[in-house]
Amino acid sequence: MLVWLAMVAPTSAQTVETAAQAAVPAPKRQLQALRITEAIKLDGQLDEPIWQQAPIATDFIQQRPNPGPHEKHPTEVRVLYDDANLYVGAIMHDVSQDSIMRELSARDDIGNSDFFGVFLDTYHDQLNGYSFIVSTGGVQVDARYSPAGGEDGNWNAVWDSRTTMRGTDWLCEIRIPYSAIRFSKAPEQLWGLNFMRQRKRDNQAFFWNEVKPAVDGFVNQWGELRGLRDITPPLRLSLTPYVSSYVNHFPYQEQGTRNTSTSFNGGADVKWGINESFTLDATLVPDFGQVQSDNQVLNLSPFEVQFQENRQFFTEGTELFNKGNLFYSRRVGATPIGFSSVSSQLRKGQMGPDGERRPGEAVVSNPGVTRLLNATKVSGRTKNGLGVGVFNALSNDVYATVRDSVDGSRRDVLTQPFSNYSIMVLDQSLKNNSYVSLINTNVTRVGSTYDANVTGGLFRFANKKNAYAVDGRVVYSRRRGNKFGSEKAIDDQDGYKYQVGVSKISGNFTWGLNHGIESDKYNPNDLGILFGNNNISQGVYANYNKYKPFWKVNNLYTYFNLNHSLLYKPTRYQNANVAAGFNTTFTKNFLSVGLDFDANPVTHDYYEPRQYPLGDYFVRLPANANVGGYISSDYRKKLALDVNGGVRRYDTDDRLERARPRRMGYGWSISPRYRVSNQLNFRYSLDWNLSQNQVGYVNGDLDESLPDDAEFRKNYPSDVLLGRRRVLTVTNTLSGAYTFNNRMSLTIRTRHYTSTVNYADFARLGKNGQETLVDYRRNRDNTFNAFNVDAVYSWWFAPGSQVSIVWKNASSSFLEANEATPLYFDNLNNTINTPHNNNVSIKILYYLDYLMLKRKLAS
Repeated sequence: MLVWLAMVAPTSAQTVETAAQAAVPAPKRQLQALRITEAIKLDGQLDEPIWQQAPIATDFIQQRPNPGPHEKHPTEVRVLYDDANLYVGAIMHDVSQDSIMRELSARDDIGNSDFFGVFLDTYHDQLNGYSFIVSTGGVQVDARYSPAGGEDGNWNAVWDSRTTMRGTDWLCEIRIPYSAIRFSKAPEQLWGLNFMRQRKRDNQAFFWNEVKPAVDGFVNQWGELRGLRDITPPLRLSLTPYVSSYVNHFPYQEQGTRNTSTSFNGGADVKWGINESFTLDATLVPDFGQVQSDNQVLNLSPFEVQFQENRQFFTEGTELFNKGNLFYSRRVGATPIGFSSVSSQLRKGQMGPDGERRPGEAVVSNPGVTRLLNATKVSGRTKNGLGVGVFNALSNDVYATVRDSVDGSRRDVLTQPFSNYSIMVLDQSLKNNSYVSLINTNVTRVGSTYDANVTGGLFRFANKKNAYAVDGRVVYSRRRGNKFGSEKAIDDQDGYKYQVGVSKISGNFTWGLNHGIESDKYNPNDLGILFGNNNISQGVYANYNKYKPFWKVNNLYTYFNLNHSLLYKPTRYQNANVAAGFNTTFTKNFLSVGLDFDANPVTHDYYEPRQYPLGDYFVRLPANANVGGYISSDYRKKLALDVNGGVRRYDTDDRLERARPRRMGYGWSISPRYRVSNQLNFRYSLDWNLSQNQVGYVNGDLDESLPDDAEFRKNYPSDVLLGRRRVLTVTNTLSGAYTFNNRMSLTIRTRHYTSTVNYADFARLGKNGQETLVDYRRNRDNTFNAFNVDAVYSWWFAPGSQVSIVWKNASSSFLEANEATPLYFDNLNNTINTPHNNNVSIKILYYLDYLMLKRKLAS
């Protein structure tokens, strides 16, 4: 790390002055919008005479790979407006048509293409904004910007655009309805404005108002749009009804059980602009059956797996609700809280008076998801910068069905009571890229089952020069009621968390200090996600970045982190960590490389033993270090390649009567991508990870009827069984996409995952990390396989309206003891021969806008 800092350190007073100037925002440019009265035909030609009368925004400034130079191939942008729309026309001059790259891709994916983008900060708070981007092939990308969510590409608006080629230029014409954005009722508007152009051939990006990478923030570096007068926020009211149909096939091969089932669904999404600032979004009887399948994995950790959110309603426009990371949207409609307890409520088999054994009850169905009745969100921001967000969702009772094996009678077992999920957010934007926020999340369940409430306050204050900032948060969690299916009260009723930090946020050299506590009772998990509480943590970081080319590289990014953690109650050491690394991109071939290093002294893992309250038991990890790196080639080439790998080495563990073999960890991945044409591309990814002599918890699934398990089962939880194991995980993912045009695409994604665990020996864990080898002989080896195919045909046949046809194929298997095998092709063969669930669905949604219908009816 010191070598790199010495290599890039300033060497003269002139360099220091230049670096200081680079951390100062550029002056704000201004552009006048021109009001029009005649109609504009959206055809990408820009041939109406009124376009020539509008002021021109030009002389863009490069932001990457070399910040600062002015563009050599001019860009000309003009802005018009009327009572209903904002129009943006752009001409991108170039050398020749061959220099203009134009790969087609699905919506919200630019691909290997040039593009033009418009950025709007309609309240001019320099914190929140919109972007509307169009590629040369006419592919649309839109996003929202906020301090909480950064760039939210999941946000989708209904707008229109056209592109054309003309000689050595390409042209773009955009129409943004006022119904797609929010702004105040002020008679004269002042908006933040910026334009962006990408010339993919040279990997160059340009902005009209210079965006300096050494300056903290993005929206605060935009220019200004003036001249917008007497425009009124319209009535924003739209309805998007949908119908969907599913055919599902699974080879049960059981008498009385049908292998094929069908369903038909209907519902709608409603969007209503309550006023010029706030919008209500509601989904009525939602259907999320077409979202991408989750990446199932074998989870050996003490924490749950966090899955990606793919449901559009929960990804679009949720930047306010994500403040403070207190909202994990997968909790809404998640697995019922009583899903795993159904088996414990079954009537067991028993011996009859005649000496014959009478079988008990069996589970017929146990839904793994909670069906939502509706979900609603209201969000917006006032002209004074106050953001308000309200979210609410309702789910109905969920029941499992069990059947008596003697007389065939059935009964229902409640696994999830009727529940209400709600969030309230107040977020006040302040000067100098600062804010204060208040967030409350609440889950209320019918009956005696516990309810949960979490309240948090956040702040960030930056100085006038936007060079330094202090930030922090305080969160209080409150739970009241009984555990589900029990008369016992919940035991973590009150908890808290706080974090505070100070940092230098702009310039080539940035740094920060932070400290935080999570109490032993802190639990936001009912509507958030928590990976272990009961922590005292502190850390320091430093970054030194060079944004301009030097030597043979375009840039250099370096980092250094030092972290330390204690258990909160009782106060005991947990771990420490030091990490450093760098990444850069070479100038000529745009080859990106990076190297990372971290080192950890002895770690005490209090979570792995699954013993609560924490403090007496921990698994001791020897001191270890890791070195890793990556190489990524130029994506402009037809064939591109990503490769990364790493090795982690541990000290030997000689505390037992015989020394354990050294722990080691290895991992690498390779991901080639090939662009056959501007319409067809493929990508393959192979991930391989091996942990040798890993030591972890084994107590799960102990069977007291087996002699080897009886002792540990009898004394559980005071006896913790640990196993030394070899864990090999291989993931293969192949995807392909064919884009017919900018509104129609077909994508296919296939994933095979396999993870095998082989145990070598076992030990009993005592207090204070003491381990004693035991003669435990039950075969605990296991293998988990998961296979998924997601094929999606999508056609946006009108603005906001879509037809999608989806095929899903899925299977999984869990093999134990002698059936488990580390051989990859044996696992692949097993996966192929395991019964697969096949699901084919079609969904049609149609966007109905009140203003469009009103204009059509009037004409």
